[in-house]
Amino acid sequence: MITSELELLEDFPPVSYEEWRQVVETDLKGAPFEKRLVSQTYEGIGIQPVYCAQHWDAQGDPSGFPGMAPTTRGGGLLGNAVTGWELCQEHMHPDLALTQAAILTDLERGVNSLLLRLDAAARNLLDPEMEEARHLVGRDGLPIYARQDLDLVLAGVHLDMVGIHLEAGAAFLPAAAMLASLWQTRGLSLDKVSGAFNADPLAVLARDGRLPCSIQQALGQMAELAAWTNRHAPGMTAVRVGSGPYHHAGAHAAQDLGFSMATAVCYLRAMTDRGMSILDAARQIRFAYSLGCNQFLAIAKLRAARKLWASVLSAAGIDPDEAPMRMHARMSKRVITARDPWVNMLRNTVCCFTAAVGGAQTITSEPFDKAIGLPDDLARRIARNTAIILQEESHLLRVVDPAGGCWMLESLTDELAEKSWQVFQQVEQQGGMAEALADGWIAQQIDSAFKPRLKNLSTRKDPITGVSEFPNLGEKPVVRTAPDFAGIRHAAMARRSARGEQTGGQVACTIVSRALSSGRPGAIMEAAVDAAGGDASLADIHKALVPDPAPITQPPLSPHPYAEPFEQLRDASDAYMERTGARPKVFLANLGPVAAHIARATYSRNFFEAGGFEVIGNNGFADADAAAESFRASGAKIAVICSSDPVYQEMVGKVGPALRRAGARDLILAGHPGSNEVIYREAGVDRFIFIRCDVLSTLRDLLREEGVL
Repeated sequence: MITSELELLEDFPPVSYEEWRQVVETDLKGAPFEKRLVSQTYEGIGIQPVYCAQHWDAQGDPSGFPGMAPTTRGGGLLGNAVTGWELCQEHMHPDLALTQAAILTDLERGVNSLLLRLDAAARNLLDPEMEEARHLVGRDGLPIYARQDLDLVLAGVHLDMVGIHLEAGAAFLPAAAMLASLWQTRGLSLDKVSGAFNADPLAVLARDGRLPCSIQQALGQMAELAAWTNRHAPGMTAVRVGSGPYHHAGAHAAQDLGFSMATAVCYLRAMTDRGMSILDAARQIRFAYSLGCNQFLAIAKLRAARKLWASVLSAAGIDPDEAPMRMHARMSKRVITARDPWVNMLRNTVCCFTAAVGGAQTITSEPFDKAIGLPDDLARRIARNTAIILQEESHLLRVVDPAGGCWMLESLTDELAEKSWQVFQQVEQQGGMAEALADGWIAQQIDSAFKPRLKNLSTRKDPITGVSEFPNLGEKPVVRTAPDFAGIRHAAMARRSARGEQTGGQVACTIVSRALSSGRPGAIMEAAVDAAGGDASLADIHKALVPDPAPITQPPLSPHPYAEPFEQLRDASDAYMERTGARPKVFLANLGPVAAHIARATYSRNFFEAGGFEVIGNNGFADADAAAESFRASGAKIAVICSSDPVYQEMVGKVGPALRRAGARDLILAGHPGSNEVIYREAGVDRFIFIRCDVLSTLRDLLREEGVL
């Protein structure tokens, strides 16, 4: 009899994990369960095909409650549910007037904080008129060198309502003084302002390979800024722990987190050694993480970061509830592509979603055209609205830690935290983060970690949509016009001249020298603020702060965008077409009916278009002579035989020699040859392409033979 109610528990009784696994292992017919169904992350964590209660023991609530130790589930009881996350959009167009207009547009349309990236000259403490700055002014950021420049770019912005985050590289203290001076000029109370000064000297050294002073001098400036910020600007943080340089160089998630904890400990020591309490020092730190498109791993990464920070605080004798982690998250540069950049919208959406679910308080939503040039209005609008839709329409902020209690994510969080803590301990055994970075140990660890990923990128086991998979040679390129850097430098020099460059330097030297002799914590920053108000530039203030600098240099950590090797091949193909009027060609010698060759022909088309080859296809050939004649007419020098294994056994012996006689310089067979390799090579086949072969190496070899590389 059919009942009126559905009784799931009666109709479908519980099945234990052991019972389920026994059935699965029977179906595998002797194949190892772990090898066939358990995937491995680059961190060495096994991802199970299914999770249940025994994979994560919830007894005692090990992840705690949101806002409570170990803060895995969030730094606050309500997370972002009340205020939403801080949408912090980056601005770096070197035309200050255009940037000022773009900032106002952003603020009018939902952005509530700004990330101002100073240009390469300012970050390296150079004035625009210096010869060393000739090719750095306006590059990769805003040409802001003094308070008046900052005032210009922030004209019309209510600084008591908008958070300001600075990306000033080695110029973090002078840039902070410049911003503080602007607040004073506008009559703002320091308890009303918010944002981050982002002093992060180790990240600067890792990324750029240089500091304009010694590490100890830089850490001293960082501690001085932190002491002043702690005393005067409660809504600001002075110190950033940014793992970006390591992440972009190829570090996996456990290294990313381990290096960030080691950096945080280094900074805590620097601040406490100079007189700050450990609690005050901890509250001055903000963490910044870059996120890839592995959604679950990225969520676990942010949750594990909070757990690790709580462990560090506990080891230092601090209740983790008193200094919860503040976190800024954004899409990783290593997943952004220049080819088919529209896919970056999807990548950015995943990363913003991950940041929100993972509990980041501050999120930067990236423009889709970031790898191409400076974003236009459309790109900024899409980036801005992506985060706003996730917040306002998808209501991601309404659930505090939606990952909480999920067996898979809780298990992954714990395992990742354990792996990361091991990395942190290894760094401490090297003498700490500064020493490990200086002696090259960090670079060695990252290089070792990136090798297996590079192999998987090269074989397309890790595919890049629109680049290594499903490329579109006919895509209309997204073009961004480069700024007039000469004109930008001229304008910056004119502003500098109007301020009176000699006067600014003298004022800075006099004021800061007085503070240096006082020895009072925070006095140097106060003097730097006064100097910034007296028309001193960033370079002026730095020279006064560090009269006897001891600059250091070392090899920088080179970033490794995933798409870069394939995009280099596409760039070479474009250049070849511009020179010769045509792309390098590949002819598909499809054999037999469509059903026989379609799978391998499609695979081959993707394979060669990823390298910038024009692929010439057809509906298939019934005999060797027809295939050879069509190949000869195509003008190609590379032929790829595509069909099923039975057709290969029947036709390759005839088609191979015919294609050779028709002028095939390279003869390739699509598919693994298995035991027939010797037979196929005797028929003239040079190489074989198949799933998990080295795509990148094959494409490079063939492009060299074509004269493209």
